[in-house]
Amino acid sequence: MSRGGDGEGGENGKRGEGRENRRDGEAGIGDAGRLRSAVASPRGSAPGNGFLGDVWTNFKRWNLKAVRNPFVLVVSLLNPVIFLVLFTEVFGQVATGAIGGGGVDYVSFLMPAIVIQVALVAAATSGIGLVQDIEDGMFEKVLVSPMSRVGVFAGKTLSEVLRISVQATLILGLGTLLGARIATGLPGAIAIVGIAIVFSVWFTAFSNVVAIKTRNSEATIIAANVLQLPLLFVSSAFLPVEILPGWIRAISGVNPITYGVDAARALVLDGWAWETILPSLAVLLALDLAFASIAVYYLDRASSATVD
Repeated sequence: MSRGGDGEGGENGKRGEGRENRRDGEAGIGDAGRLRSAVASPRGSAPGNGFLGDVWTNFKRWNLKAVRNPFVLVVSLLNPVIFLVLFTEVFGQVATGAIGGGGVDYVSFLMPAIVIQVALVAAATSGIGLVQDIEDGMFEKVLVSPMSRVGVFAGKTLSEVLRISVQATLILGLGTLLGARIATGLPGAIAIVGIAIVFSVWFTAFSNVVAIKTRNSEATIIAANVLQLPLLFVSSAFLPVEILPGWIRAISGVNPITYGVDAARALVLDGWAWETILPSLAVLLALDLAFASIAVYYLDRASSATVD
């Protein structure tokens, strides 16, 4: 009896150990599955970091990259400065007559356009920076991290916003030194920087989408440059739309640069002309939302492909 009891106890003990081992194994599989799910999730946030932490991490990283590569900062500012100085000095007298005079000098007319150009150039270089990340392998590490894809895009975009704010302020200061006058004063100057920021988001998103799709620096640079100059010259940036050929007026009517320039220029020349400012901002915000959604979508797709 005793031996039988011992045998039954031994069997029961083994069965109990087996059940515990199976439970431990299932728990291990569950933990590993949850870990893989957390890492692979394109929409989650890093554990303990949160969405704002993800935004801050990417914002800080891209600003550090910009500081370590001052050549890009200088070049992206130099081109608009050259446009402002040369256009006002070379074409100033002729252009002042073309815009109708009336006490409006060409420096004041051109300065808002150059601020928008600063935003355009900075937004274009955003995609080039992303391509460098792709070529260095850093982009793949970001994709397999549990960081929110919206946070990744927002942090990168905010780093561009900071750069655009500084550069736009410098252009406004330079324009003032050259003789420009802002009808709305300092509040208007701050609002012009805000308009430049709103304008920049859609093109930042576009350049990042091109970078993700092509994963090639030359293709990204070409795509940005092919759009930049034509869009500038078929807009209200350098001359009033009314004196331009009909086909340019038609294109200018759907050109995002025209909306950015018109809103900023109204603050310089006309005061708080809300009938011009608000519709222009509405169009730009709609473009921002559309292109930002597309950029996040492609980040999600890139994440899924990397995880698979």
